Amino acid sequence: MLQKTRFRGRPSTQAETERDWGHGRETRTPQGAADEVPSTSRGASGSQEAAGTRSPSARSASAAPAMELKVAELVQFLLIKDQKKIPIKRTDILKHVIGDYKDIFPDLLKLAAQRLEYVFGYKLVELEPKSNSYILINTLEPVEEDAEVRGDQGTPTTGLLMIVLGLIFMKGNTIKETEVWDFLRRLGVYPTKKHFIFGDPKKLITEDFVRQRYLEYRRIPHTDPVDYEFQWGPRTNLETTKMKVLKFVAKVHNQDPKDWPAQYCEALADEAARARPPPSVPAPSS
Repeated sequence: MLQKTRFRGRPSTQAETERDWGHGRETRTPQGAADEVPSTSRGASGSQEAAGTRSPSARSASAAPAMELKVAELVQFLLIKDQKKIPIKRTDILKHVIGDYKDIFPDLLKLAAQRLEYVFGYKLVELEPKSNSYILINTLEPVEEDAEVRGDQGTPTTGLLMIVLGLIFMKGNTIKETEVWDFLRRLGVYPTKKHFIFGDPKKLITEDFVRQRYLEYRRIPHTDPVDYEFQWGPRTNLETTKMKVLKFVAKVHNQDPKDWPAQYCEALADEAARARPPPSVPAPSS
């Protein structure tokens, strides 16, 4: 049985995670905080000198949000890649997730490995020494509820669906298609490129998930260029809940569902509504 999720302290990343997953209250990231990562290869010499005048604790605090966001991206990327049970190459991680932060890749990988093990019950291991290829090993016996929260339903596409459902819910139950692809591109999933796990991602999301009634997909009126939006479909409301999807998002970001007050209250209201018995139907008169 999966151990109860252990939150290892609150990361100071509310504004960063809300930028991508939505927010329940207005939050602002201090200007420049998201760009400051301990890297000798980025930024002008003037900015490096300015950073040098600050205390180590100040530099660490400003770097934390960007690092936390990268860790969350890396965790999602590894979970998606592992669903095919094909070794995950270091070059793919660097290309699709790490980008300009190669100098802190070991730190990011270590933090992602800790989260995978303590939150999701997976251990990140290198196949062979210096092979630069990794796999995830399930270290705990799964139970149905935890598997559902992880998006682990035995099909490679469910993890991607859970991410899209999370984006929709966290953005107020409706999200533009352009915003979905902006997020998925950071995980190496592109609308115009064939994916070795998902095949044609655009067809999968805008046609297959829609036909299966997991998603609603409609054109936004009066948009130029033309844009579309997603909402949850009726099948999603039958097979999962807002609280389960919120828990999925929270686990990815190593936070508590209550860190998103608006979404948490909405999820509680949804749970209460589901628990109420259906209205009784009066018996037909004879």
